[in-house]
Amino acid sequence: MAGVLGFASLPPKAKNFVVAGGLTAFVFGTYFYTMRAVGGTDELQVAIDKFEADKSKQEGEPSVPSKV
Repeated sequence: MAGVLGFASLPPKAKNFVVAGGLTAFVFGTYFYTMRAVGGTDELQVAIDKFEADKSKQEGEPSVPSKV
């Protein structure tokens, strides 16, 4: 409870800086945690690379025979 009483005795500008610092730390922490969690597996990029590889294989062989 002493931390709350210490916060109450600060001038308004100092309170704003403390709150802004806490919010900024929270936002950056959440951002970096999320990027690390999501960036661990790049399934979409693997699927795109596989699709492009399959597409380039098919370009070498015509899929529909010509009637000429």
